[in-house]
Amino acid sequence: MAADNPSTPSSNLDDDDFPAYTMGRAAEMLGTTPAFLRAIGEAHLIVPLRSDGGHRRYSRYQLRLAARARELVDQGTSVEAACRIIILEDQLEEAKRINEQLRAPETSPESKADA
Repeated sequence: MAADNPSTPSSNLDDDDFPAYTMGRAAEMLGTTPAFLRAIGEAHLIVPLRSDGGHRRYSRYQLRLAARARELVDQGTSVEAACRIIILEDQLEEAKRINEQLRAPETSPESKADA
């Protein structure tokens, strides 16, 4: 069954990290150039996976990051600064998520019953 095997093609449809898009298709979807995708790769915002033939492949998650970078660049931010901003935003969101997880046991019904 396809649902039982995480590596089946149908399971990749919902995987935000599956490298489904070629550089040309990704650039077309974002309304940008392959050079822009290479630039944000050089700035370490995204690291595309490579196909067996060595071609860059991008995931939906990476395309969302690239779209955010494009928004910032379109507003006049340099590519390097835009990438740094996005990396810091991502780190902040992760820190908030971890903080919420660490605080969750304090407000759980079990801990209130013990008090």
